Amino acid sequence: MSPPPLLLPLLLLLLPLLNVEPAGATLIRIPLRRVQPERRTLNLLRGWGEPAKLPKLGAPSPGDKPAFVPLSNYRDVQYFGEIGLGMPPQNFTVVFDTGSSNLWVPSRRCHFFSVPCCQKVKGAGGIGEISSPSDTFLTSNLGLHHRFDPKASSSFQPNGTKFAIQYGSGRVDGILSEDKLTIGGIKGASVIFGEALWEPSLVFTFAHFDGILGLGFPILAVEGVRPPLDVLVEQGLLDKPVFSFYFNRDPEKPDGGELVLGGSDPAHYIPPLTFVPVTVPAYWQIHMERVKVGSGLTLCARGCAAILDTGTSLITGPTEEIQALNTAIGGFPLLAGEFLFSPKYIILCSEIPKLPAVSFLLGGVWFNLTAQDYVIQTTRNGVRLCLSGFQALDVPPPAGPFWILGDVFLGTYVAVFDRGDRKSSARVGLARAHKGEADLGGGETAQAQFPG
Repeated sequence: MSPPPLLLPLLLLLLPLLNVEPAGATLIRIPLRRVQPERRTLNLLRGWGEPAKLPKLGAPSPGDKPAFVPLSNYRDVQYFGEIGLGMPPQNFTVVFDTGSSNLWVPSRRCHFFSVPCCQKVKGAGGIGEISSPSDTFLTSNLGLHHRFDPKASSSFQPNGTKFAIQYGSGRVDGILSEDKLTIGGIKGASVIFGEALWEPSLVFTFAHFDGILGLGFPILAVEGVRPPLDVLVEQGLLDKPVFSFYFNRDPEKPDGGELVLGGSDPAHYIPPLTFVPVTVPAYWQIHMERVKVGSGLTLCARGCAAILDTGTSLITGPTEEIQALNTAIGGFPLLAGEFLFSPKYIILCSEIPKLPAVSFLLGGVWFNLTAQDYVIQTTRNGVRLCLSGFQALDVPPPAGPFWILGDVFLGTYVAVFDRGDRKSSARVGLARAHKGEADLGGGETAQAQFPG
C-alpha cells in the first residue's frame, strides 16, 4: 500500500514512570554526525492519512543485542547516520525517520536525468562523476549521493516489484530488492529495500543524505514490506522493538547525537522518563493535552493529536494556532521560503532572552521549550539570522488535524520509542536531554510546571 496522502512529517492512561533499560544492558549505538550549515534548510514531506487497519505489534525476539548509531546534524534541522547494504557493505547516509516505514537508497540503475542520483565516489572530493568545468555550480550546490550497485554485492537477491512513495514535495519511484543490512555493528539481516530509480524532487536533489530508513509501524510500509526494525527483531538480531534518539543541538560539539537501537542510554537524559501511550500505531501518534505560550496564550485547549516525527525539522500545527503562537513570540512572517518546510517566521535575535517559554502538556507533565530551544539561529553571508521553529501545516481529516513535534522538540527532549509486545501496548517515553555539565547541577529537570 502507498503511504496515506500529504507530509516532508494523541492520552488513554498514563503508564508508570519506568526506565526502559535494565541495568548493565549493552546497547547498539548509531552515531549522528554533524554537517556544517550551508545555504538551504530542507525537510522531507510525507503523505498523511488514515491507515486501513492497525498493525500487529508482535513479541520481541530473544537476545540482548542493542545498537548505537551515530548521527550527522545539518543546521540543527537534519540528522542522519550510516548504514551498509550488500556484501561487502556499500555505505549510505540515511535519515532515520519515525514518520515512514520503508528503507530506500538511490540505485546505480537510476534514470539518467534523475539529478539526485549523481554519484559520490572516493577520491573525487565529493564531486563524484561530474567532470566538466561547466558543472562547478552543480558540485557546490547539489548533495551528490552514493548509489547501490547490485552487481557489487554477492548477497543480492532480485525482487523487481515496483514501488512509489509520494511526498508533499515530490515522489520517489523504483523497484524493490533484497540484500543484507549492516547497522550499528549488526550484520546479516536480510531486508527488502527500495532502489530509487527516479527522484524528481528538489528536496532529494539538495539533500545531504542518500536515502531514508523508516522507523514507523508496519501499516505505513509501501507494498507491505517488513520495516527494518521488525526484521532485526524477527531474525533475533535485536532484543526488543525499542529505540531512542538523542539529538545534539550544541554547535560547539562535533557529533550530531545518537540513535540507540534496543533501548535508551540514561546518560542522554535527565530522569524520569514520562511515558505516553501511542493512540494510533501507524505514525508515532499520541494525545497532547494543551500548549501554552508564556502565561498569556493557550492552544490545543481541548486536547489534540500530535505526531513525534524525527523526519520533520520543525514543530508544526494548524495554521490559525501557529499564527497566534508566532505572533506571541514576536515572529515576523517571511514572504516566501525556498522549500515548504523552510522556516516562515523571522525573530529579532536581540529579543531571544525576553521571549516566553512554549510548553506542551503530555502525559500530565509540562515539557518546556525556551527561546534558545525553539529559535533556529544561523549565519548567512556573515549575517546572523534567527528563525522561528514553528510552522503552519493543516492536515485534513480523517487523519488530521494534528501537531507534529519534529526535531525542534526532539532536540530538547530525548524520545524513547517502544513498540510494545503481546503484553503491552506501544508508548513513547520523554525526558529532558542532557546538554552538558550545566544540566547535571542540582539534578533539576527543565520541565515547566503550570497550574492545572
